[in-house]
Amino acid sequence: QVQLVESGGGLVQAGGSLRLSCAASGSIFSINVMGWYRQAPGKQRELVATITSGGITNYADSVKGRFTISRDNAKNTVWMQMNSLNPEDTAVYYCYCNAFKLGIGLNNYWGQGTQVTVSS
Repeated sequence: QVQLVESGGGLVQAGGSLRLSCAASGSIFSINVMGWYRQAPGKQRELVATITSGGITNYADSVKGRFTISRDNAKNTVWMQMNSLNPEDTAVYYCYCNAFKLGIGLNNYWGQGTQVTVSS
């Protein structure tokens, strides 16, 4: 199994910033894509941002220009800097990776989630 450990969530006022981090472990051979999804109460889980092993990024339109995703391939770690936060960003943020394990193959893995709350 692949373990994803997230940190960095919390409560912040509108206009503030937070930085999420996520480290993957578990005899991983390689990781293709890492990223973040979020789920607000009563809504479906949605993509926030992803980054490939080659550094290609993809962002939801709602966060472009405010959030920045980055990763360290050697450490199997991904970060997301979130600036200019607004109450609509309130959600549980889930770390995601698409990883290859020897004997298992390529699979999707999810973290437990970290709460981000933005007060107005």
